[in-house]
Amino acid sequence: MSVDIDKAKACFEAEFGVAAETVVRAPGRVNIIGEHTDYNHGFVLPMAIEHNTVVAARRRSDRTLNAFAANMNRRAQASLDNRIRNDAEPWIDYVVGVADELDKLGQPLHGADLLILGNVPLGCGLSSSAALEMAALCMFESLGGFRLEGAEAARLGQRVENLFLGLSTGIMDQFISRCGKTGHGLFLDCRDFRYDLIPVAFPGALFVIANTCCARGLTKSKYNERVAECGEAVAAMTAHKGAGTHLRDFTLDDLETCRELMPDTPFRRARHVITENERTLDACEAMRLGQAERLGALMNASDESLCRDYEVTSFELDTMTAVARSLPGCFGARMTGAGFGGCTINLVAEAQAESFGQALMAQYTERTGIQGELIVSKPGGGAEIVK
Repeated sequence: MSVDIDKAKACFEAEFGVAAETVVRAPGRVNIIGEHTDYNHGFVLPMAIEHNTVVAARRRSDRTLNAFAANMNRRAQASLDNRIRNDAEPWIDYVVGVADELDKLGQPLHGADLLILGNVPLGCGLSSSAALEMAALCMFESLGGFRLEGAEAARLGQRVENLFLGLSTGIMDQFISRCGKTGHGLFLDCRDFRYDLIPVAFPGALFVIANTCCARGLTKSKYNERVAECGEAVAAMTAHKGAGTHLRDFTLDDLETCRELMPDTPFRRARHVITENERTLDACEAMRLGQAERLGALMNASDESLCRDYEVTSFELDTMTAVARSLPGCFGARMTGAGFGGCTINLVAEAQAESFGQALMAQYTERTGIQGELIVSKPGGGAEIVK
């Protein structure tokens, strides 16, 4: 459910003693299918969720960002003329990083009093960081009287993470947070950034997100391992087949032909990415045609590949998806996000969604001893100026 805009405005006035000049929002996201394909120049199919980060702001006469994170009851200041990281209050780095990239583009920046209020769950793979980046961008746009195009805005958010924060992330999260549309998923080509909005119009079916409430454990070392293993497979196939820079450039037949030229682990990593790209393309067609059973089968196949070939699931994720698939009304279930914790996404018959959710949480807790969390969301809209 979206953050109450009136609450954000009231919190701003209580904190700063005046009314907000502008209020903006940006959503979190969940990836329907297309996992670990982005850094291999492949395809992804996320949707924005109805959970948002809201920023209420009022311009100042100086070059100071005076920020209050209402959820955490934390305050921080930053200078637009000295854009550096804040070790004590790292949450403001996402706002300062956006300002830093806008300054490089020569866009006008105004100091501001700003309040951040959000309900995107933290640390479970639903992109609370991208939501904050895109909300901060909307705030600066509103105060400065300019607007970036969708792809340019998303790439700015990626640069914030890559250059200002030092994180090796793809572009999917910022893209869907900025460019999502109510009632649609977003198919994105991570090589050339072309995208297409895909209607989510299943008659009598909806997505249910299930949080394992185990923090994601895909450490930087594990991430780098996967990148290197994919690169090893690319090198072997390039030596044998010719031109190619990423797994995106090869087919499953290419991989099978080169099977003896690489160890088993790079082979399986490549098999996941190549087949996941095919599943993502098939999923777009299934969604356009309203074929819930077909999409569910693709989600199940994706999850099995992530478990066996890419090895990024966990006991909790595997338990959550196994329980889900055993319940009436479930068309398909898969882990979503980087892996080793975080959330699953389930396509469920709408008439059975309530009983599905209750049974899923009860059986998950029984098997793991952990209390999970349900998030039911229709595809939401992208970042926008609300007031």
